Amino acid sequence: MKKIQFGLDTFGEVPLDLQSEQPISYEEALRLVVQEAILADQLGIDVIALGEHHRKEYAISAPDTVLAALSQVTNNIILGTGVTVLSSDDPVRVYERFATIDALSHGRAQVMVGRGSFTESFPLFGYDLQDYNELFEEKMAMFSELLKNEPITWQGQFTQSLENTQVYPKLSKPLDVHVGVGGSPESIIRAAKYDLPIMLAIIGGEHMRFKPYMDLYERATTEFKTTNHPIGIHSHGVIAKTDQEAYDIAWKYFSVALDTLGKERGWAKMTPGRFQYEIDQGAYFVGSPETVAQKMAKVIKEMDIGRFDLIYGMGGQPAEYRQQTIELYGKEVIPRVKELLDE
Repeated sequence: MKKIQFGLDTFGEVPLDLQSEQPISYEEALRLVVQEAILADQLGIDVIALGEHHRKEYAISAPDTVLAALSQVTNNIILGTGVTVLSSDDPVRVYERFATIDALSHGRAQVMVGRGSFTESFPLFGYDLQDYNELFEEKMAMFSELLKNEPITWQGQFTQSLENTQVYPKLSKPLDVHVGVGGSPESIIRAAKYDLPIMLAIIGGEHMRFKPYMDLYERATTEFKTTNHPIGIHSHGVIAKTDQEAYDIAWKYFSVALDTLGKERGWAKMTPGRFQYEIDQGAYFVGSPETVAQKMAKVIKEMDIGRFDLIYGMGGQPAEYRQQTIELYGKEVIPRVKELLDE
C-alpha cells in the first residue's frame, strides 16, 4: 500500500451549544479549534487544515494566527489551511506568515492557496470582484517566485513592484504549498505549471466525476515537465457510533447550512432523498466507523489519491458531536481504512 495521508479540515463554523442550541461565543469557538487540533495530534492524524472565512457563521478569519498558536501545543500534525484566499491577500505577507509558522513548528506549516468559495474578503480588503481572475493569476505567479526563497524582482499591476528584495524569514527547506481546486480546469493547469500539488474540494456529487480533473493534471504536468504530485480530496462527514445516529446529526445540521447557502446561490432546497444519495453514492461520509471506512477505502482505491481530508463540524454542530467525529476518525476509521487498503 502506498503512503496515504489522512487529514481533518474545519471551515471554522461557530458551534451551537448542545443544550440551548444557541451559538457559543467566537472566543470559545476559536479555543475549541485549538483543543480539537491537540486531540487530532494525539490521535496521530496527519494534517489539520483551517478554512478562511469572513462571515457571521464562521470564527476563523485568520487561520495563520490560529496555526501559530497550534505550532506551540502540537508535536507532529501538519498545520495547514483550506484555503488561504490568495486573491484578496498580499503574497509577500502570506509567505512571511507561513514561513514564520514553519519555523515555529519545526517545518510543519502547509499553506493551501485558492480563490475561496465566498467573496466577502474582496470588498473587505479593498479589491474589485471584476478583477477576480486577474488577481489570482498575478498573485499566484508572484507567490511562486517567492517560494524560491531567493531575492525577488517583480513588476506588478495588482501587486507591489520589488527590486532584488529578500523576504524573511529565510527557510532551510521549501515551504509546503498546495492549491485548492473546486472544479476549474484552469486552476488544475495553473497548479501543474507552478509544480504544485492539488486538493480537490468534493462537497457534492459522486467522486468519480472529478477523475477527469486528475487526468488533466497528469497531462499538464507531463506537458510542463513538472511533478505529477499525489492528489488529495476533502469531503464533509459525520461519524457516530451507529449509522442512524450519524445520519440524524448530519441531517439536522447539514440541511440547515445548505439551505441557508442555497438561498444566496439559487440552489434547490435539500431533500431527504438527495441527502441520502450524497451519503450512499455522493460526497458525504456519514455513518458508523465501519460504514465510513468502507466508503473511504473505496474512494481512495477508485481515485488513486494520496490524501483524504474529512471536513468536520458543518452547520454549527455542537462541540460534543465534533469531538466524537474526530475521536472515531482517528481511533477507528483511519486504522480500518489502512486494513482495507492493505487487503
